Amino acid sequence: METKANYVLIGAFTLLATLALLGFALWAAKYSSEKDWQQYRVVFNEPVTGLSEGSSVQYNGIQVGTVEALRLAPEDPRRVLATLRIQSSVPVKTDTRAKMSQSGITGPPFIQLTGGSPNAPRLTSVDHRDVPVIKTEASALQNIADTANRLVARLDEVLSEKNIQHVANTLSNIDSLTGSLASQREDMRKMIASARSSSEELHATLVDAREVVGDVDRDFADKLPALVAKLDSTLTQLESAANGANGIVNENRAAISSFTHDGLTQVGPTLTELRALTRDLRQISDRLEGGAAGYLLGRDAPKEFEPK
Repeated sequence: METKANYVLIGAFTLLATLALLGFALWAAKYSSEKDWQQYRVVFNEPVTGLSEGSSVQYNGIQVGTVEALRLAPEDPRRVLATLRIQSSVPVKTDTRAKMSQSGITGPPFIQLTGGSPNAPRLTSVDHRDVPVIKTEASALQNIADTANRLVARLDEVLSEKNIQHVANTLSNIDSLTGSLASQREDMRKMIASARSSSEELHATLVDAREVVGDVDRDFADKLPALVAKLDSTLTQLESAANGANGIVNENRAAISSFTHDGLTQVGPTLTELRALTRDLRQISDRLEGGAAGYLLGRDAPKEFEPK
């Protein structure tokens, strides 16, 4: 009985030890597997149509992981949160960007990672959250959709009721103008003929004017040598006269200098005496006008008798 009980204990211990070893092996394998992978999060501000869990994640065209989970952002359902499972050896940098892409026209969509300059630090060394976030950029399809939306909006503005009415009014004005021109076709023909005649007359006038200018130019060109010769002779005479004057000045430099120093100094006193003489003459003239006889005889003029 005791031998049977020992066998049961040994078997139970062996089974528990085997289960423990199996659990440790599974944990070690999972730990090793998780160590080879790194989770990242991407926040898309656009629809991710066709993307699903298990979709490929590529870095510059090379597959480096998969999409682990997709869900809407709780605070803003217009945004999509994608959890990526990427190999830990992949150098995801701070300037790495994620965007939606598609292989061909009918291929399945996937997430494309681009960028990552050599000098930029790894995202995991800067973003210390449990799941670092990779920034996104608009995909080519999103850019096309945005451009199409802007074009449609502008087209709506161009084709507004107000603009359509303006176009209709413009066409109506053009129709009225063409009708008016059609009714005045004969007058326009006469106007064109008159303009043509005036143009011909103007051309003839310009031809005559050109001929007159040509004749004047030729006449001036013919007379130019004689004018130049006369001008040369006049300049020669002027130069000779200037030389003569210069010689006279040089010959009489001493007399001129004496007159400048001596003669001009006497001009001032002479003018003063002339001014005094003029003043005396004016006084004599005034006295003569007042009574010439008394002034000449040296006594005052007789006073007239006034009866009391």
